[in-house]
Amino acid sequence: MSTAASALSTPPALRDLMWIRGVLQTAIALEHSTMPIYSAAMFSLEVQNYPTYNAIRSVLMEEMAHMAAAANMLAALGGTPRIVDLEPRYPCYGLPGGVAKDLHSVVAQLSERQLRNFLRIESPAWLLDEQSRRQAYATVGELYEALRAAIIDHRHDVRRALLTGGTAHQVGGNIGFKTIDRGYVGDPIEQFLEAIDVITSQGEGESDQTIGAGKAFENEGSHYARFAELVYGRRYQQPDPPPELSASTETLFFQGEEIGWPVVINTLAVPSDGYAAVLAHDPDAAAVRTELLAFDGAYTAMMRSMDDMWNGPLEQSWPSFGRAVEQMNELRVISCFNVMRLPVPAPIVRRLDALYPEEYELLAQYTDLDRPVFYGPRFFNLAARGLA
Repeated sequence: MSTAASALSTPPALRDLMWIRGVLQTAIALEHSTMPIYSAAMFSLEVQNYPTYNAIRSVLMEEMAHMAAAANMLAALGGTPRIVDLEPRYPCYGLPGGVAKDLHSVVAQLSERQLRNFLRIESPAWLLDEQSRRQAYATVGELYEALRAAIIDHRHDVRRALLTGGTAHQVGGNIGFKTIDRGYVGDPIEQFLEAIDVITSQGEGESDQTIGAGKAFENEGSHYARFAELVYGRRYQQPDPPPELSASTETLFFQGEEIGWPVVINTLAVPSDGYAAVLAHDPDAAAVRTELLAFDGAYTAMMRSMDDMWNGPLEQSWPSFGRAVEQMNELRVISCFNVMRLPVPAPIVRRLDALYPEEYELLAQYTDLDRPVFYGPRFFNLAARGLA
């Protein structure tokens, strides 16, 4: 059992300050783990504007803000947010910490199947079927509710830890990231609970029976609602009179303006070896490796810059943020204009069942193997793998 999963299985009575710090690091890893999945789908769009691109990008930006909020909470309690060594490995089941164990996490192009995975990531518990709800942490929101309860139960220790502080910085208050202020007027616990509310409201919805983020977010749709619009190909529009929102009635709430399906580049879903078996037979492997490593290098540099925002010299925090933004844009450029323009040779595509006997079904589910196939970004953290 992983350390994160072990922490989440700790009985509530033992969820002390050390537990809170551990789960906040798990939350950082969890929020980050969605970013490669969402980014790969977003990058696969041939035209990078219009509703689908904008919807995925808006969710991705908020996931980054949620990761920052978790990092700021951890830093406020004397912890050290670890970002440079985060290394989500795909394909896998579930999210860090053992959340949503039935979810299939795959780095792949946009497809209806992948969008259904996105809905599973962002789903509130009340929209899940009974079997999925039986899990210890069926949803991201349930992890944060456990965190909320522990903060309230150990509020005296949390207050003392906040006064003591640590070496890590608070980042991004003037660009919309939720920060924790040691000089807050009032009960400082309110800041932690507000940060958790931001994360869960934007992800799953403001409360049970709604998938809207609420007035605090100008009544925009939650991440779940935005992805549901893409699944149904229609804008959210509450019926009149509205039935109770449930999994069986959900489609009735998405009958608004039509959303067209975008042109998608047919990238090969990333197998667990990061295309190693494919590259072993590709006559253009050297050129492909160059582009894949360029992308991985930019991704790794972004992770380092983000880590430096919290843990580097304070005067370098903003320059580090600037570098991270530049590297994020570099990821899009390298992926869209270099990596995804490189074809996987047709003879290799025909041999995928032999090259990946255990993963072939997955590759066929997330890639149209009857059309020309291209490489996609694989999101290797070279630093975490000891390669940089």
